[in-house]
Amino acid sequence: MLTISRIAGALGAEIGGVDLSAPPDPDVAGALRAALLEHQVIFLRDQPLTPAQFLAFARTMGTPVEYPFVRGLPEFPEIIEVKKLEHERANFGGIWHTDTAYLERPPMGSMLLAREIPPFGGDTEFASQTAAYESLSPGMRRMLDGLVAVNSSAKADVTRTREDRMRTDARDDAREVYEAHHPAVRTHPETGRKALYVNRAHTTRFADMTEDESAPLLEHLFRHQVRAEFTCRFRWSVGAIAFWDNRCVQHNPVNDYHGYRRVMHRITLAGDVPA
Repeated sequence: MLTISRIAGALGAEIGGVDLSAPPDPDVAGALRAALLEHQVIFLRDQPLTPAQFLAFARTMGTPVEYPFVRGLPEFPEIIEVKKLEHERANFGGIWHTDTAYLERPPMGSMLLAREIPPFGGDTEFASQTAAYESLSPGMRRMLDGLVAVNSSAKADVTRTREDRMRTDARDDAREVYEAHHPAVRTHPETGRKALYVNRAHTTRFADMTEDESAPLLEHLFRHQVRAEFTCRFRWSVGAIAFWDNRCVQHNPVNDYHGYRRVMHRITLAGDVPA
């Protein structure tokens, strides 16, 4: 029996009673997809899947796509290792962000499967961007509804979080810079709800504005969209899966476990052009 337990007010639910060692049947897959749309990020523990099983599950939820910077596993290019090794200080993607917002078609969703975790720390925070948008004043919402954000893969704060993996696992065909223009507020194609779609890691400015002109409003939004009441926090265990809706959720892996190893497998699912 599938069970759903909310873990915070704004978003997040832990799913029980599911064994993903075989792809879920259509009814279970539909229930998981419905839970994702309602709770924005879902968690499933005790899923010690092989890469083939993980990929098979992902294909029941969408179409896996390759990450533009880091090579995937040799036999499974859609799966990348998100890891921080014992001697490293920066963690991969260690900043609040939406995955690859610098692509024309950012992912619909992302999945992480915990392979190795540190003895403490290494949690991941998630923030609902629908809650963040809906809490803004009517005047701010009207202003933002007409703005277009410029997103770049070259923003310094996030490129530093990729440096270790680029040294060891970089793709041969990775471009230096990816850039895309997306609405600062996007409408979810399935739920119809609006969500903030700017993020500290990738958004550099608003279209037709300079970075200096954009900075005060962006800084206000970056602080606002990760307020505690919009977030949940997940404590990892080996075999746990997190699956989040990249169209309305930001995430932040907490970097508080220096000297220890943390290894995840990640799959991203193809999305559409934000509108």
